[in-house]
Amino acid sequence: MERRNFIKNSALAVAMLSLYKTDAFAQNEFLRAYNFKPLRNNVGIFTEQGGTIAWLNSSSGFAVVDAQFPTSAPHVIEELKKLGEKPFKYLINTHHHGDHTAGNIAFKGLAEKVVSHQNSLVNQKKGAEKANNLDKQLLPDTTFGTGWKAPVGDEKISAYYYGSGHTNGDAVYHFEKANIVHVGDLVFNRRFPYIDRENGAHIGNWITALDKIQSQFDNDTLFIWGHSLDPEKVTGNKEDIKAYQNYLQNLMTFVGGEIKAGKAKEDILKATTIPNATEWQGDGIQRSLGAAYDELKGV
Repeated sequence: MERRNFIKNSALAVAMLSLYKTDAFAQNEFLRAYNFKPLRNNVGIFTEQGGTIAWLNSSSGFAVVDAQFPTSAPHVIEELKKLGEKPFKYLINTHHHGDHTAGNIAFKGLAEKVVSHQNSLVNQKKGAEKANNLDKQLLPDTTFGTGWKAPVGDEKISAYYYGSGHTNGDAVYHFEKANIVHVGDLVFNRRFPYIDRENGAHIGNWITALDKIQSQFDNDTLFIWGHSLDPEKVTGNKEDIKAYQNYLQNLMTFVGGEIKAGKAKEDILKATTIPNATEWQGDGIQRSLGAAYDELKGV
């Protein structure tokens, strides 16, 4: 929003990112001036560094989906407090990765409940123990399996779990009255994704999950993406979901064809684009190629 936010925090960027070096995707993110933006029906988004945050300003309190990092989370808290003296009813995580949950700690003593899928909690705790920073985490205290619902003022938030995708713990959250859905990292808009095989990612089921999302929600639904090649395009529609699904399908077709042709993994990783999905760009195509290879080979 303001240049001073960037200046104030840029000196902390390197140190902060080093805390979360186990999250390969987060290392490619850099602090930028933040943007706090309403969408519709008291639901909005916040972008600065890491995964896109969604927020709800209801009559009975606030709800926040995802929390970015400890240096950026206080900014969304500050902006919401400007909207009124209300409780923070829910902090909700789409999945466990540090660029979505490391900022949870900023909500300690503030959020009444911290919500995630049950696998997301397991993964967050496991990752924090591995990185020796469990004391820097605010872990979910409310978890679910297939779904979860909660009223917040005159809005209702519903969670859905479709099985393994980007990880084995990704959930989507529907603000029903506003008809806005945060899909987290189940969609990377025109940007090569991070596919976390270590934490249960499965491209084949991810493709199926995207089918279910397209069937479940209508053409008026506004979707929020975890990440986008263009930082201004972190929202979109079902056509964008279909396009991302097309990317994953073409990824699997391409890598499968290369395997059938007898190519070694190191040669497949040299590809610079995915045929029939050239809109997907940025750094990290090897993450997609390697994950597809391992899944198809049963590694």
